[in-house]
Amino acid sequence: MGIYELGKFQLKKYWDPAKLPFKSTKDLQPLNGIIGQERAVKAMEFGTKINRTGYNIYISGISGTGKTTYAKDYISMIAKKQQIPDDWCYVYNFENPSQPTAISLPHGMGKIFTKDIKKLIIDVREEIVKAFRGEDYEKQKTEILKKIQDKRNIIFQEFGGYAKEQGFKVNAGNSGIYFTPIIDGKELNEDEYDELDDNTKKVINNKLNDIQIQAVDFLRKMKDLEKDASIGWRKLENEIGLFAVRLHVDEIKDKYNEFPKVLKYLDALEEDILSNLDDFKEDDENDNEQQTFTKLLHNQQKKIPNKYSVNLLVDNSKVDGAPVIVEYNPTFNNLFGTIEYENKLGTLVTDFSMIKPGSIHIGNGGYLILQVKDILSTSYIWENLKKILKTKSISIENLRDQFGLFGTSTLKPDPIPIDIKIVLIGSEYIFQLLYQFDEDFQKLFKIKVDFDDEMEANEHNLIDIAQFISGFCERERSRHFTKKAVIKVAEYSSRLVENQQKFSTRFNEIVEIIAEADTWAQIEGMDIITAHDVSRAIHEKLYRSSKYDKKLLEILQDGTIMVDIDGEEIGQINGLAVMNMGNFTFGKPSRITANTYIGKNGIVNIEREVSMSGNTHSKGVMILEGYIGRKYAQNIPLTLSASITFEQLYSGIDGDSASSTELYAILSSLAEVPIKQGIAVTGSVNQKGEIQPVGGVTYKIEGFFDLCKTMGLTGEQGVIIPFQNIKNLTLKDEVIEAVDKGLFHIYAVKTIDDGIEILTGIPAGKKLNDGTFEAGTIHEMVYNKLKSYAITMFNFGKENEKGRHTNE
Repeated sequence: MGIYELGKFQLKKYWDPAKLPFKSTKDLQPLNGIIGQERAVKAMEFGTKINRTGYNIYISGISGTGKTTYAKDYISMIAKKQQIPDDWCYVYNFENPSQPTAISLPHGMGKIFTKDIKKLIIDVREEIVKAFRGEDYEKQKTEILKKIQDKRNIIFQEFGGYAKEQGFKVNAGNSGIYFTPIIDGKELNEDEYDELDDNTKKVINNKLNDIQIQAVDFLRKMKDLEKDASIGWRKLENEIGLFAVRLHVDEIKDKYNEFPKVLKYLDALEEDILSNLDDFKEDDENDNEQQTFTKLLHNQQKKIPNKYSVNLLVDNSKVDGAPVIVEYNPTFNNLFGTIEYENKLGTLVTDFSMIKPGSIHIGNGGYLILQVKDILSTSYIWENLKKILKTKSISIENLRDQFGLFGTSTLKPDPIPIDIKIVLIGSEYIFQLLYQFDEDFQKLFKIKVDFDDEMEANEHNLIDIAQFISGFCERERSRHFTKKAVIKVAEYSSRLVENQQKFSTRFNEIVEIIAEADTWAQIEGMDIITAHDVSRAIHEKLYRSSKYDKKLLEILQDGTIMVDIDGEEIGQINGLAVMNMGNFTFGKPSRITANTYIGKNGIVNIEREVSMSGNTHSKGVMILEGYIGRKYAQNIPLTLSASITFEQLYSGIDGDSASSTELYAILSSLAEVPIKQGIAVTGSVNQKGEIQPVGGVTYKIEGFFDLCKTMGLTGEQGVIIPFQNIKNLTLKDEVIEAVDKGLFHIYAVKTIDDGIEILTGIPAGKKLNDGTFEAGTIHEMVYNKLKSYAITMFNFGKENEKGRHTNE
C-alpha cells in the first residue's frame, strides 16, 4: 500500500537550536556577499574579468533576490582595483565651431587643464591690457601716426601746389575735399563766381575738371596711406599681442607637450586671440564723468567670449578605481548626454559649453548598471545603447535634432570612444524574449548571471541567514535575534518557496519580517528578538492582507457556498484550490460533484462546455477517460456518460491539480459508494492512476483546516496530498499541533487506489486474470456498473424489435 499518514515531523523542517554556534546574532560577524547563489557568483566573477567585445552581463532572476544590491556591491569592490579612466573635455573648434573638439587627459588633469586655460585667458587679458597701456606701445603708435601724418601732409601739399598752379585752393571738410577758384590772388565766393562772364567760367570749369581727375589719384594715395596705417597698427598690435600671449601659451604647451590635441588647440587658441585683440583690450580712458560712467557700464557688460573656456565633460579626479554607475532613471538624455539650448531673441541657440554628459560618459572605462525594463520601456534607448556597444563610441545628440523637430542651431561634437561594461538586470522572461527575437542581444550580452530564488536548506546556509540578520541588525541598529528567532526566520524562508529542503533567496521579504519583528519586540519592551516576536510579525503580516480569506470563510460557514466537512455523500468530494491576491495566497475548498449514466458521451466537463475551463484543466479531465478505459474497458465496451463540475464556480478554472479529485467523485458515483466529506483532496493523476505532485499544498491544507476549525474539528477531517509533495509542506504550527493531537489528518498517497480506500474505507481491489476484480472492492463495483451499462445498451430495444417481428 502507498498510504502514509504524516506525523508532525514531516510537516515542516525542524532545526536543533543546540547545533547553532551562537547565543544570539550579536555573536556573529555580519555576512559579506550573497547567500546561496554560487552559480550566479561564478558567472559574475567571470563576466567582470573577461575584457572582450560583447561580454556584457545580463543578471536574471525574480524580484527581491538582491540582484541590484549584489551587482553594485560586488562590482564596486572589484572596480576599486582597476585603472581610473581618463577625463574628457570639449573645447571650441576654431576652424569649425559647429563641431566641438573632444580631448582626453589622464584622470585629474581635466580639472587642471580647465583651470589652466581659465588662468591663461585671465593672464593674457591682463598682459594685453598692460601691453597696450604701456609707453612702448604708445610711442610706436605715435611714430606710426606721425609717419602717416607726414606722408599725408606731403601728398596734400603736392596736390595743393598743383591746384594752386591751376588757380584753385584745396579745402578739406567732413564730407570730403572741395575746390575754391582764385582770381588775382583772391578766393571767389559763389556770388562772385556767378558774376563772372561765361568764358571765364568755362576756363575755370575746364581747369576744375582736370583738378578733379588728379583728385582721384590724390584720394587713392590717401586711401593707401590709411591702409598702410591700418597694416602698421595691426602689425604693431600683433607684435605687442604676440609678446603678451606667446609667453603664457608656451608655458602651458610645455606642461601638455605629451598631448598633441592640446597643443593643436593651444595653437588655434593663440591665433584666435591675436585675431580678436579688441575683445581683450580696455576702452580708452576719458576724463569726462558721464563718459567714464558709460565706459564702466560697457566694461561690466563686456565679457571674454565663451569660446575660450573648457567644458569638462567627465571629471574622474575623485574616482577611486573604475567608475560604477547605477542609473535609476535612464532617460535618453540621462544615458547618452544632451546638448542644452537657451532662448535668444526667440531663437534657440547653443554652444560647446552647453554639452552635458550622460551616464555612459561618466561610467566610461567602468561599469553601468541598468534595469532592463526601464530601457525597454522608453523609446529609442535600447537601439541607441546597442549602437554604442557595437561601434564603441558615443556621439551626443538630442532626439529632437535627430527628427528635425525644431529649427535650431545645433552642434555635432566629436564622438568619444567608449569602453564600458553594461550590466542589465531583469527577469528570465525578458532575457528569453530578447535572446530569441533580438539577434544583437546574443552578440552583445554573452554573460548570463542567473539568480535562483531558492537555495539548499542546510546548516551552512542557516548560519549564513543568521549572519545576514546580524548584518541587518548592525546596519539598522535594531535588536538582535535569539537562536530560536533565527530558526523561525529560516522556517519562514522555507515557507516562501514551499519546500522543506530549500530556503528562499528573496531577502527583501525576509527583511520585512526581520524589521517587523524588531518593532513588535520594541512594542513589548524586549531587548532581544525572540521566536515569539518573529511568529507575531509573520501572523500580523498575513492578517493585514487576509480580508478576502476571512470573508470566504464566513460565507463557507454560513452555507452561502455549500461545502460539507462531515458525513458521507455519493459522487461528491471536496477539492482544494489556491487563490492568489498578489500579496496574499490562501487555499480555498470547493465542492466537486459527478453524475454517471448510460451513454457514449464519455466524461463531460461542464466548465469546458461553457468556456470556463483552461487548457490544462481540460487535459486533466480527458486523462480521466484514458484511465477508465484502460482500467475497465479491456473486455467490455465503454458505454459511459459522466458529467463533472465545480459547484458554485462563477469564474474560470485551470490546472490539473483537481484531476484525481474528479476521478474519485466519478468512481464513487459508479460504485454507488459514499465519500467521506471530511477529507479534502488535491493532486493530479495520469492515465495509469499514479498521483502526481501539484503546487500550493501548504496553502490548500491550511485553507481546509481553517474551515474545519471554524466549523469545529471532529478528529475525522483531513487532506489527501500526493506523496511527492511531502517535502513541500511548511505548515503553520497551529495545523501541526492539531495533527499531533489527532484532530486533523494529512495523508500522502501514490495512486488512485490509495486515495479511494481512504475516502471510502473500502479496499480498491486488484485486477484478476480474467479481467474482473476482487470481490467486495471499489473496482469490482465500478466494473460491474460499467458492464451493466454495456449490457443494457446492447439489449436496449431488442425485445420490442422481437415482438414486432413475431406479430408480423
